[in-house]
Amino acid sequence: MMINHTRILLPLSLIFFGVTSCSQKKLDNAFEGKIKRETIAFTTKVAGRILKIYVKEGDLVKRGDTLAMLNLPEVTAKVAQAHGVVKAASAQNTMADNGATQNQLKQIQAKYKATSEQFAFAQKSFRRASAMYADSMMAPQAYDEAFAKYQGAKAQLEATTAELNEAKKGPRFETKEAAKGQQQQAEGVLQEAEVAYSERYIIATNDMAVETITLHEGELATPGYAIFSGYIPSSTWFRFTVPESQISQIKKGLNVTVKVPYNQETFEGKVSIIKQMPKYADITTAYPDYKMDEAVYEIKVVPEDIKKSELLLFNAAVLLPRTAVTSK
Repeated sequence: MMINHTRILLPLSLIFFGVTSCSQKKLDNAFEGKIKRETIAFTTKVAGRILKIYVKEGDLVKRGDTLAMLNLPEVTAKVAQAHGVVKAASAQNTMADNGATQNQLKQIQAKYKATSEQFAFAQKSFRRASAMYADSMMAPQAYDEAFAKYQGAKAQLEATTAELNEAKKGPRFETKEAAKGQQQQAEGVLQEAEVAYSERYIIATNDMAVETITLHEGELATPGYAIFSGYIPSSTWFRFTVPESQISQIKKGLNVTVKVPYNQETFEGKVSIIKQMPKYADITTAYPDYKMDEAVYEIKVVPEDIKKSELLLFNAAVLLPRTAVTSK
């Protein structure tokens, strides 16, 4: 059987024309917008596996509530290492403050006594050698050997004397400062490790209505990845975009009436912000409703009844009738 395509295409074209006309008529009578809320997301600063999630989607959490706990074995190991470094640095600093121990002083004093005896013996031997050498009773080689032993014993005595004086006086100021600096550095490493370990708990920094939880228990959470996201309570507002040619109808502080099509409710509100959208949003092609090269502006309308607006569906369409704009 032959089908007359002309008879079918004609009604379809009429229907399309009618839909386009209705949409165009709605755009001519009102500015179209969306219901918005301020969003927030919580992430982790360190990588770890999720051990426990304490909230579920739809919950209203308060600032300071614990959202989840992570397992951080690498950070735990770093904390243990940092504790060991702090103990070692602290011991070095204490040793620098206290100086030599009693046993060390006894060892240095015994060493000083021994080198003093060696120097006294070398000095006597050199005097005898000098007298014999003056009487031509000693060869020059033997005299030089006696002189060298005398000089060596003298140098050892001077070194031991300086070591004993330093032990009695205590370590230098620079040595104490270096030991103190090493201890402070070790304590900083420990503090850094402990801060990282405290990140095993994901804490809410703001009140939030949890909308999405992207990970489950046992999954790996990476730094910067949003695990919990949702809306800040009492932050509902209406967003409209208006072309440059029509922005003169709207002023900041203007009281307007916004209509919500899906439930046929109306809301009184006030225009709080008018700002130009980024350059890429400008109209640069031929549209039937906008002129060429028109800037596009974002309009923020804050509802007066915040509690009532909290019941609205996020991102649903809203209308700002032009009569409501021009009449107020």
